[in-house]
This record gives sequence, C-alpha cells and structure tokens, in this order.
Amino acid sequence: IVWGGALGLAPADDMIIRVEYPLGVDPFYLPSILAKKVAVGSTHVVLDIPTGRGTKVKSVVEARDIAREFMDLASMLGLRMEAVVTYGDEPIGRAVGPALEAREALETLMGRGTPDLVNKAVGLAGVLLDMIGAGGRNAALEALRSGRALRKMREIIEEQGGDPNVRPEDLPVGDKRLTVRAEEDGYVMFIDNSLVARIGRLAGAPRDKGAGVMLYVKVGDRVRRGDPLFTVYAESGARLQAVEKLLEEALPVSVGRGAAARMLLERVLPKPKTITLLER
Repeated sequence: IVWGGALGLAPADDMIIRVEYPLGVDPFYLPSILAKKVAVGSTHVVLDIPTGRGTKVKSVVEARDIAREFMDLASMLGLRMEAVVTYGDEPIGRAVGPALEAREALETLMGRGTPDLVNKAVGLAGVLLDMIGAGGRNAALEALRSGRALRKMREIIEEQGGDPNVRPEDLPVGDKRLTVRAEEDGYVMFIDNSLVARIGRLAGAPRDKGAGVMLYVKVGDRVRRGDPLFTVYAESGARLQAVEKLLEEALPVSVGRGAAARMLLERVLPKPKTITLLER
C-alpha cells in the first residue's frame, strides 16, 4: 500500500480534503477517490465499502448503490473496478491515528496482527489478485505468512527514503496519554465507530502524527473491572484535556453483563455541548 497524499497527484482534491477532514464531512468522495487512481495510471481497483453502525454507509442496500455509482464512473474512466461491502459495526484492528496505524500495519505484516485486520486485508488483496488472475485470497495469505508482503513493504519504505529496517516501536507516538478502564465486569456490547474517530480528531489526528486511539477490546470480549478498554494519545496537554471533557459525557466502548442480565444499557443524557479548541 502506497500513500499518495504528499505527491500532489490531485492538487485540487488535496485542498478540499484539508477542509473536509477536520469537519468530518466528505461530499466529493467519488471524484476524490477516483482522481488519484487515474492520476497514477491504475488499471484495476478494489473499492472497500465499510458498512454498519457508526460508518458513513449504514446498510448493504446503500452500499450496493454506492458501489454501482463508483463502478459506472470507473468504467467511463477506463478503470476495471470491483467493490466489496465489508463489516463496519466496530473498528477493524485496534489503532486509530497515523503513527499508531503505521505501527499496527508493520506488526500485522510481521505476523502479529489481529484476526479481523488480517482477514480483511487478505480478503481485499485476494479480490485484486483474482481480478488479474494471480491466485486470489490463498495467494494473498501465503504472501503474508511467508514474509513476502513484509519484504515488499520494506522495499517501498526504502524507495521513499525511509529506514527499511524500521520496527513498530521506532515510530513515535504522543507522550500525553489517557487510559480508560472498565468500571464493571461484563462483556463489550458495543463500540461506537464515529465516537472513536471523533476522539482521535480531538486528540490531534491526523495532523499530529502521534495522536490517536488504541483499542484493547472487541465486541463480545469479556472484561473485568479495571481492565483497560482504550488509550488516547496526544501531543499536547490541551488536546488531551479536551478529550477528557468529551469522555465525561460519552464513552465509545459500552460494557454490560449480557442482554439477559441487563436490558438497559445506559440512560440517555442531554446532548453534550460542542467542544471547540483553538490553537495559535
């Protein structure tokens, strides 16, 4: 995977994204996504459409409509595209934020990835390999398990002027941290994608590369009182304080004792006030 955001592939789109991302809006996603694919001369494209609670796409029916819009436009541009509707009811993997996600990507390529992230990555890569007649999902899984995928990533890093021997722990993350722990024994009932993303932005991501959220649990996991649920990383104390205020009103991870023991998951309080953080 090569990120083209700093290469000036679609300058107008880059300017729009700089406005859209902090606001959490994305009205031009069709041209935004396809512009860079056309700019680099792509011939085959796999479109990932995460679908579920807390994602931009709420239902499979909506996902299909979006997929057809993309495929129609891609066909006009001479691209061969396939779309895949993927599970999006909770975050895939554990990391949110540039450095944390880069750490997790390296760990996954080194064979230490979470099952859901490995499954999704191998599945998407398999679709692309199948499109070009190169073996599909099994070939992708073999590339991961054999270390070929990791070696290729290190080649890419070296070509871009980075350290090909970089380790996950070499990537610096924010030194201002807040860990939220379970307040009771039970099971993880729900993880709010949109709130996790909002916390990441409030902490400074993606502008602050070391900011973000690291999740320690998945839906269905059993936890004990005091177990860590997630840690927020920030590069400034002011941003971490803003996150603390938000967490006083809402938590992205809900823990309960199961539907049989606890039908009421929480009391709904008035909508929290919007937090605005100004920096010089």
